[in-house]
Amino acid sequence: MTQVDHTGMANAIRGLAMDAVEKAKSGHPGLPMGAADIATVLFTQFLKYDAREPKWPDRDRFVLSAGHGSMLLYALLYLTGNAEMTLDQIKRFRQVDSLTPGHPENFRTNGVETTTGPLGQGIATSVGMALAEKMLAAEFGKKIVSHHTYVLVSDGDLMEGVSQEAIALAGHWKLNKLIVLYDDNGISIDGPTSLADSVDQVKRFKSAGWAAELIDGQDQKAIAAAIARAQKSNKPSMIACRTTIGYGAPTKAGTAKAHGEALGADELKGAKENLGISLEPFSVPDNVLKAWREAGVRGAAARKEWEARYAELGPRKRAEFERRLRHERPASLAKAFRDHKKKLLEAPLNVATRKSSEAVIEAIAAAMPLEFLAGSADLTGSNNNKAKSATDFSAKTPKGRFIHYGIREHGMAAAMNGIFLHGGFAPNGATFLVFTDYARPAMRLAALMGTGVVYVMTHDSIGLGEDGPTHQPVEHLAALRAIPNMRVFRPCDAVEVAECWELALNRIDGPTVLALTRQNVPQLRTTAPNDNPCAHGAYELVAAQGEARVSLFASGSEVEIAVAAQKQVAERGIASRVVSVPSLELLLAQPADRQRAVIGNAPVKVAIEAAVRFGWDAVIGHDGAFIGMHGFGESGPAKDLFKHFGITAEAVVNAVLKRTG
Repeated sequence: MTQVDHTGMANAIRGLAMDAVEKAKSGHPGLPMGAADIATVLFTQFLKYDAREPKWPDRDRFVLSAGHGSMLLYALLYLTGNAEMTLDQIKRFRQVDSLTPGHPENFRTNGVETTTGPLGQGIATSVGMALAEKMLAAEFGKKIVSHHTYVLVSDGDLMEGVSQEAIALAGHWKLNKLIVLYDDNGISIDGPTSLADSVDQVKRFKSAGWAAELIDGQDQKAIAAAIARAQKSNKPSMIACRTTIGYGAPTKAGTAKAHGEALGADELKGAKENLGISLEPFSVPDNVLKAWREAGVRGAAARKEWEARYAELGPRKRAEFERRLRHERPASLAKAFRDHKKKLLEAPLNVATRKSSEAVIEAIAAAMPLEFLAGSADLTGSNNNKAKSATDFSAKTPKGRFIHYGIREHGMAAAMNGIFLHGGFAPNGATFLVFTDYARPAMRLAALMGTGVVYVMTHDSIGLGEDGPTHQPVEHLAALRAIPNMRVFRPCDAVEVAECWELALNRIDGPTVLALTRQNVPQLRTTAPNDNPCAHGAYELVAAQGEARVSLFASGSEVEIAVAAQKQVAERGIASRVVSVPSLELLLAQPADRQRAVIGNAPVKVAIEAAVRFGWDAVIGHDGAFIGMHGFGESGPAKDLFKHFGITAEAVVNAVLKRTG
């Protein structure tokens, strides 16, 4: 190893961070300057990482939860020799199409494990990564799966509420290979954190079942000793590293001025002089860069040892491991869906779609019992997403395939992102549709990153009944449909539920919401073609008798209303067609000719959905009729509520008669 002292290596991070932020005139230099010692110790002494193979399966994961300090991570990737992270990319920090965006994005930059930026998401996602490691190790053995997840968090990460959900889960599950390094600098954008916070974080983590301690975050020996202790713990560990934000800056160190803006030419010059860094922008001494590059391949030996152990696995076990990490579904899954749909056609299920989802899950779990990983935020009996064969996951039963997340919708959604990003499992999590409000930040990141997670969201409308408006989602379908790359399915019956589950599980480039009813619905479908009509977002369920004067569009439980209304208007001599729309946004994403074919050219268009109108004008036009919600719900039996709000076949008929004269 090239002999370079720790300070020289840490200063390389500081110099690159200061220069990149200064050139961009935008960014956060303070965290990389303050946390450089922590990162240097971790990457040079502990992290099992090979810069030449940044995606090898048993690598340690490093998550920069404090994503605003992104230059810390970019500097590390460059210094350790990541092939894509060139010095030119460092110089293009925060520029369009660079690999160095303002916050780390895993879908853009090789070596970034997860997208971070919204505070708290990184630490919550890392819990899912550590959970997946524990579960996969129990299945494939510790010779194949045995790695740590390291997370660098800021004060802001720990103030965000999702962090409490995450640390409570990690402590309860005893995820001892999760190590959190807290950049405890006491500064946020507004100034000292004491303005708004007085939590003793060490005590907080200990109360959640963690090992936790406070050290000097600028003392390399103290950092190394603390990480070594954490590696031996039987609990997850938090190391509060007391640091100085903007370390080395002559006037801005230790102040909010170092947090979110470039230092400025004079302050930058003073900081470099204080630290003994060359004034030449983006320069790293040859011996320092060489030492960093050697550190970057330090994990190569561990990787090669792992590859040798992996080669000893039988070919069938290796193929299974690789398939799972690729998120490739087993061949048996397609047959399971075909067989299930055949049974439905032979013996229809006239039940709530949450119950028909439960029936589908039984078929799925039989086809992929180890990778299908379900969970619920304390609503298992209501969400119906636990297979009969599934056992509960716990610290003592890591082979369990059902997770009780507790009343932690946000933590659940973030953990599922981490589970998917780690690889090996197909995660789905459940709660009531209205509580997507609590999970939304993690759901948005799932869409941004393209994680193939499934949200089983039941009690999807006023049809849940007596719980009333606080629990009745009216705007949630529209809000979820508005998220780019989020696919929302609201199936109308048992056959559509199966088709939507099939599409959801086979989608690995983005998340899917399954919005399911509490109330019973009839099975309307009598065929199940192989091309899966739900894949197009909408399809003609019942054709018109003659040339259609009216098109009736509906989703979910309201398709039944559309079918009833079609019969009533037919009695009045008006031909109409019924179009089931399980996924409005998927319909609108179809090519124009397919959209036209599905929407049709009937002069009267009516949409029926027990939710707000927003989004439907793209199908029915501004002058189309909408039968649905125009405000919040009400407490009462479901049938009474549909009548109270005028979401009935009679209301549809009246709207049609008004427009057809």
